[in-house]
Amino acid sequence: MASELTKELFGDFDFALLGSPDYKEDSVREDIVLPILHALGYSSSGLNKIVRSKGLRHPFVTIGSKKRKITLIPDYLLVVQGKPGWVLDAKAPGEDIGSGENVEQAYSYAIHPDIRVKIYALCNGKEFIGFRIDEPKPIVYFQLSEIDQHWQRLYELLSPKAFSPAESVTGRLIVKDATEAFDYAKVLPLAEINNLKKQSAKRHFGVHPYFTKQVWNVVQEYIKRFTRPGDVVLDPYGGSGVTLIEAVILGRKAIHIDINPLANFIVQNLITPVSIDALTEQFEKVRRQFLVGAPHTKQEIKRALSKYDYPKGVTLPRTSDVSTVEELFSPMQLAQLAYLRYLIMMVEDQDIRGTLLLMFSGLLNKINLTYHASSVRSEGGGDSSVFRYYRYRLAPKPANLDLMDFYRSRLNKVIAAKQEIAPFVDSKALENVRIMKGTATNLHFIHDQSIDYIYTDPPYGSKIQYLDLSTMWNAWLDLPVEKQDFDLEAIEGGELNKTRESYANLLKLSIQEMYRVLKFDRWMSFVFAHKDPAYWHIIIDAAEKAGFEYMGAVKQSNDKTTFKKRQNPFTVLSGQLIISFKKTRNPKAIMKMDLGADITSLIIETIEGVIAQNHGATLEEINDELTIKGLELGFLDLLAKEYKDITRLLNQNFDFDENAKKYQIRKNSKFKSLIDVRLRIKYYLLSYMRRMEHQHHYPTFDDIILNIMPLLRNGITPQKQTILSVLEEVAVRSEEGKWKLANQQQLTLL
Repeated sequence: MASELTKELFGDFDFALLGSPDYKEDSVREDIVLPILHALGYSSSGLNKIVRSKGLRHPFVTIGSKKRKITLIPDYLLVVQGKPGWVLDAKAPGEDIGSGENVEQAYSYAIHPDIRVKIYALCNGKEFIGFRIDEPKPIVYFQLSEIDQHWQRLYELLSPKAFSPAESVTGRLIVKDATEAFDYAKVLPLAEINNLKKQSAKRHFGVHPYFTKQVWNVVQEYIKRFTRPGDVVLDPYGGSGVTLIEAVILGRKAIHIDINPLANFIVQNLITPVSIDALTEQFEKVRRQFLVGAPHTKQEIKRALSKYDYPKGVTLPRTSDVSTVEELFSPMQLAQLAYLRYLIMMVEDQDIRGTLLLMFSGLLNKINLTYHASSVRSEGGGDSSVFRYYRYRLAPKPANLDLMDFYRSRLNKVIAAKQEIAPFVDSKALENVRIMKGTATNLHFIHDQSIDYIYTDPPYGSKIQYLDLSTMWNAWLDLPVEKQDFDLEAIEGGELNKTRESYANLLKLSIQEMYRVLKFDRWMSFVFAHKDPAYWHIIIDAAEKAGFEYMGAVKQSNDKTTFKKRQNPFTVLSGQLIISFKKTRNPKAIMKMDLGADITSLIIETIEGVIAQNHGATLEEINDELTIKGLELGFLDLLAKEYKDITRLLNQNFDFDENAKKYQIRKNSKFKSLIDVRLRIKYYLLSYMRRMEHQHHYPTFDDIILNIMPLLRNGITPQKQTILSVLEEVAVRSEEGKWKLANQQQLTLL
């Protein structure tokens, strides 16, 4: 929803255009940058003016005895009282403006002898960033979607008045302090985010593998929606640190907690600032030492294994092909890794040593006997069984990769990630970051009502045993894992063979703690993906008992089909639901519905509706819709009891299209229409109206028709009058023609 400032600056501009490959740099200049400059107080003429595409001759380059006339052309030179004030360069929406060549280019404009200004800025239509020439950290950075929260800072830094405070300068300071005016209680939930950028951020992909990673721009959008700069964001199941890193980049404070020390090790060493020159220098030193002393012969390998430390006797999970960590490596791999680790530990600088160990840890994924080489990609383009099969499975033909070649590739990826993070994370920013080993069930170190937002992705029952699967890494890194950690890990199964009841109890305890630390009128986003509705019932029941109010659920694609999904299309879900809860003083409970119909009939009806709406439906779409309907209409508990897995029901009643991976109505048959037409209408009306109520949106009759009719196709399609008469039973119409659910203590489908 566009803010008042956004509307005044950009009018009816459609920001969805920024995702189009046809939207180029020149459009950013006209549609985005110019309105900002005008609002700051600059014009095309006068003492405070915009000079566009000013040509600057390069003062240093010569060819022979002649100067080469190379011109540098900044998009905008902003003149204040007739003198250069600052420069701004526009870039296309897909370009990086936080680091790299684009920043260096803008810097070169700022220091040019013909300009000599202290501030330079860049804008790509999605982000705005400004620097001083003597500071590597930005003086201002924000997403354009949050410009209202940063306008005061932007005006104070870059308006003409900022450069000549004694002068009387006219500028349009539209919003003085949007943060103070922000009403957390009136925030609306997000819809599904379609423009996914899962692997476009170097800070999250390529540095180190981990078992699950949230799509970074989805996390970022949620943080932007429910918080403001300076707020505290908590992720008590922190994992690979996507929540923490994106929160810090957006100017929030962040707390990351995970019981797995590997997760905390990765995040801590990724965000710790280091000198790239010093890191490269130490890498080269380690590399030279390794090339001279690396063991290759049987005698050298034997000597190295007796001299250098490596994991000995560390037991692997019982599902593994071998018993101990050292059996996952050939003698040469074991000896060379032990030697490399020894060299790294000799590095004196703690932060550089930590970064080199991060690279070493990332290397372990490929230098072992479980690594499967790809037959169609490059030699290093395969994957490790721990991520493919979720167990330590020896490869039939283990890849024989050169350790140092891939250690260098780790260096390049880590440098790229740190350069991407560096503009936003320095020693001052790190003061607002806490990375802790701990359990989500006990947040005693966090004060009551001190957290502004929680975004978390907890373990999904028995899907992944994080501590078990991290055994190899934790052993090599000497990261302690205690028996208590396994006891407190919220999973089902694993080495301790934990029960669903144990998992449910731990999940409930963590939700109670999240409620305690969250401020009132603040939100929690709970990410979950499981096909068994019983797990969903555990979450909803625990959240309601803790005091949260359910505010809706959104289907969120992850834009990726995993190996397990391809191998098991009927039992493994891709994508997830993001459930929104709010901590309110008088929470409304999800009203239980007197169904007046057999649960099987409602399930069939829902499946038919999804198929009708989407011209066929995937297992994910069907599970998501059933879960959301169960949440909205209060029959999730019945769904959990009666249908742990709907796959059998689907295969008995619908056809599966192998090519499209979608369920369809069986050929030569119509919808079963097991429910009376008025009952069907009421079912969908109540679900839709409840969803709209969570979003504080009251639809017109036309809105209702457009949303209900597609769900009723191919059955007995009702007349609009029929829908209206049913609507009048459950809702009331305002003078403006909007509809709102009637205030009923007990809604019924009867």
